[in-house]
Amino acid sequence: MPHVRSVSVGVWLTRGSRHESPEESGIAHFVEHMLFKGTASRTAEGIAQEIDAIGGQMDAFTAKEYASYYIKVLDEHLPLALDILSDIVMRPALDPDDIEREKKVVLEEIKMVEDTPDDLVHELFTEHFWPDHPLGRPILGTKDTVESFSAEVLRDYFTGTYTAPNLIVAIVGNVDHDEVRARVAAAFANLPGGGRPAVEAPPVVLPHVLIRNKELEQSHVCLGTRGYRQDHAERFSSAVLNTILGGSMSSRLFQNVREKRGLAYAVFSGMVSYRDTGSMTIYAGCANDAVEELIDVVVAELRRFKEEPLPESELRRAKDHLKGSLMLNLESTSSRMSHLARQEIYFGRHFGLDETVAGIELVSGDDVHRVARDLFEERALAATVLGAVDGLELAAERLSLG
Repeated sequence: MPHVRSVSVGVWLTRGSRHESPEESGIAHFVEHMLFKGTASRTAEGIAQEIDAIGGQMDAFTAKEYASYYIKVLDEHLPLALDILSDIVMRPALDPDDIEREKKVVLEEIKMVEDTPDDLVHELFTEHFWPDHPLGRPILGTKDTVESFSAEVLRDYFTGTYTAPNLIVAIVGNVDHDEVRARVAAAFANLPGGGRPAVEAPPVVLPHVLIRNKELEQSHVCLGTRGYRQDHAERFSSAVLNTILGGSMSSRLFQNVREKRGLAYAVFSGMVSYRDTGSMTIYAGCANDAVEELIDVVVAELRRFKEEPLPESELRRAKDHLKGSLMLNLESTSSRMSHLARQEIYFGRHFGLDETVAGIELVSGDDVHRVARDLFEERALAATVLGAVDGLELAAERLSLG
């Protein structure tokens, strides 16, 4: 992107929380924290000062199937960005004293989820939607697993995971490709090969009803069905369906739940896709005595998708919304860097913007209708309710999609 002055550099690890054993739950996220605590030649404070001194931005996150470490800097500081990133992912100190201190930080992060009900309801939904499977476990781990981590355990995980076959470097901005390639080759020349193999098995979906009583000012509701994996042939059709359902301000859920009935302030739908599975979820926060009415409205909207033809105007609006959001998002070097890395992880190649837009444009009303009939099966809907709802019962008929 020669018209900008910034460069976004990301080092992506193709391993995440789904690749952990039950005893290791949370270790990928914990190692992510530890990589910022210093290296063989840098302290944690030194890393922060180097980035601050050039006005850069540095962060990281861990997901179910990958982790990412990224820096955004002015183009002239690309060599320093690569030096810092290669240093932390190849030579972390993993000091025992730092590990004990960081355990307290991560335990507070776990507590924060418990005190953030719109996050907690999704955690509970996922845990029961994919029971006894790594995708159903929290990325942060549990109090017991986090407290069990030692320097030896973390070092063993790091050496078996942070290896050349598992790392992708994505760079976007005012850069020359050949020069960048040479710099990356030099910075990461000593990356070890090999590593422990990833064990992956698709989860079994269990449509469930979970009602957890918790004294809150409002109830938090998460409803969902199975979805499609990342490379599924229907991924564009399901994206259009999600946009129409609850992915924008003009969506059916936003209009019918919030605007027309005033049942919720926040209401939206979303899709999560992995290598071998996915889910489509609907979230809303409502008054404790409005849960049943809210669920009835959502179920009615899901049934509509199966029973009624899709108006052309609604289809057109959803497709234009998707294309506009994609194009605006890719004007940012950091967003485009993430986009490139995820394409490499899941497809092994780069999809140009024109190719993606063409995929969206090809979606027809019949395609959306077919996907709705596939995903919204009669007994497919799972539900999690978190709030002051003691005594609430949800009969199977109420959640049936007909």
